[in-house]
Amino acid sequence: MSAFARVADPARPLRVVQVGAGSMGLAWMRTLTASDDVELVGVADLDVDRAAAAVRAIGSDAKVDVSLSGLLTATEPDAVVNVTVPAAHGEVNIEALFAGVPVLCEKPAAPTLAEAVVQVAAAEATGQLLMISQSRRYYAALAEYRRRVAELGTPGLLTTGFFRGPRFGGFRDEMEQPLLVDMAIHAFDAARYLLGAEPVSVGCETWNPAWSWYQGDAAATATFLFEDGTRYVYTGAWCADGLETSWNGQWRATGSRGTATWDGENRVTSSVSGAADVPPGGNEQIAGALEEFVAALRTGVEPSGAIARNLRSLAMVEAAVRSAESGTRVEIGTLLDQAYHDALSRPVRAEIRARLESRGRRPCHPADV
Repeated sequence: MSAFARVADPARPLRVVQVGAGSMGLAWMRTLTASDDVELVGVADLDVDRAAAAVRAIGSDAKVDVSLSGLLTATEPDAVVNVTVPAAHGEVNIEALFAGVPVLCEKPAAPTLAEAVVQVAAAEATGQLLMISQSRRYYAALAEYRRRVAELGTPGLLTTGFFRGPRFGGFRDEMEQPLLVDMAIHAFDAARYLLGAEPVSVGCETWNPAWSWYQGDAAATATFLFEDGTRYVYTGAWCADGLETSWNGQWRATGSRGTATWDGENRVTSSVSGAADVPPGGNEQIAGALEEFVAALRTGVEPSGAIARNLRSLAMVEAAVRSAESGTRVEIGTLLDQAYHDALSRPVRAEIRARLESRGRRPCHPADV
């Protein structure tokens, strides 16, 4: 039995309202209009002129509004896609959920773990699906690499090397931890997917090389201990010009039977079963997230990105940041327990508070999220 409401009529496309019409919003709008499974019926953005221009650019007749609330009434959507900035995710998601509308939200769920916990409680209280689009899970090559990692027997070590030199400009240049907070969550989430296990603790060091164009730390090394004893080591830099890795990084796994690597693109190699170039398969990246979201609403099968399941990927980021700041190893279970406590101190709806209080009476374990 599903923990969230299913969309009733599988014979018609889902009517979708999107919130956020920036550059990522435009990419989402193109993905939505290209899908036969959904119909884009509305776009909301604080800059309504930008929203209108985006709608014209994709040749859509979707309604435009400055807020989600107006479009909920005008379009009666089946779902909302949230492509706002992370600080606005909670407000938009909670409004939609309590209006009885499921949400597919861009990562990260929130700027802090406590704010994400509030959204977990909102989804539970309303019985609606809130899924986080962890778009870099949706690669045929990653799925094949997971199969190769499973061939290795008892895992011991998984590593990611990530080295890029993008010149974004804007808010990333001013963040305290641009690499960890804005990018590393993709690799951390993929590590959970590849190992089929949950992280227990992390020790992390971050720094900013002298030539970096970022104000905050653009380089990091984090070592996670997973519940099965595997160590996952992430080393990366966002000010690394020359010989750049894939945006997915370069991966190596070592187990009791051998080693497997993935170049972050199409090449998967294993000492057990050889090498293969894996072509793209079906919908990948945000199109893959959309496909899983629609399937979940049609079937009632919980998606991998359901917010309660995604919470530990965000916890890995926050734990790594806290470890870097404190110079000490951080226990992720303790961090999650503290997040539930902190969530209770926030001004929230009575229904959300009731869910938080219920969960807060017991420790948070991997099975809970």
